[in-house]
Amino acid sequence: MTRLEADALLLAAAIVWGVTFVVQKDIGALPPMAFVAARFVVSALALAPLALFEGRRASRPVSASARRLAAVIGLMLFLGASLQQVGIATTSATNAGFLTACYVVLTPFVVWALSRTRPRAIVLLASAVSLAGAWLLATGGGPGAPPTAGDGIVLLSDLAWATGIALTPLYLARTERPLTLAFTQYALCAALAAAASLAFETAPPAAFVAAAPEILFAGLVSGALGYTLAIFGQRHTPPAEAALILSLESVFAALAGALWLGERLTPAAAAGCGLILLGALAAEAAPALIAGKAARRNVALRRDRGARL
Repeated sequence: MTRLEADALLLAAAIVWGVTFVVQKDIGALPPMAFVAARFVVSALALAPLALFEGRRASRPVSASARRLAAVIGLMLFLGASLQQVGIATTSATNAGFLTACYVVLTPFVVWALSRTRPRAIVLLASAVSLAGAWLLATGGGPGAPPTAGDGIVLLSDLAWATGIALTPLYLARTERPLTLAFTQYALCAALAAAASLAFETAPPAAFVAAAPEILFAGLVSGALGYTLAIFGQRHTPPAEAALILSLESVFAALAGALWLGERLTPAAAAGCGLILLGALAAEAAPALIAGKAARRNVALRRDRGARL
């Protein structure tokens, strides 16, 4: 897979996730933990046959360290999805989308802490631009303004999302099993959310029936499709750049909120969308420009050496 193809998968995941924010707002009387459990049960069931097929074709078993890493990634998915779902109950789909996208500024630092790999200056700059765009969306007319408790809870989920994005390439470097990782994190997330729901919530069966379309969409389209596309894309895109592309979900959440929920963006909020797009594009264009300059420099050096000979 080329870098461009990987980026296209990440962009597709961002579109799917952005639309899903609208779906997550309309779960009726179903409590948040019960919804998270139900959607990821669907995701795990959808991925189980593919993960089994991948395991049968694998040349070596998954190591104990890789299994532990997959468990940590699954825990991060549970924390991110659960906090996001709890928060979205008291904020708008637009606000939830852009506040979730703030994990883009955390990801380079999580990678730095885990791998001691210093982020490139352009990535930090692009992250700052995207964060400024998110701030404009937050203060420029999002329907959830003034800030609510839900805004803060969604922001809290960003650390979990950033950690999951940073850890995924480490797992994929140890084992070529992206579908196994997807199934493992879905199953673990579903189990943890179900335990939390049983402990703290009351979820009547009728609520699951009423929210069945939303559960199926979130489980199949956002989970089984979106998260899996993101995992495949992250195999060929550095974590910080991947986070920038995935942050575009905030723009698609805003568009979907406007189309389906009647949420409106002010000019300042629209400018915020533009800055998030600019940050993502800058992070993608800069490596290509740097590589192009290096290639041209190498060609010029070879020509100069040839002329001297």
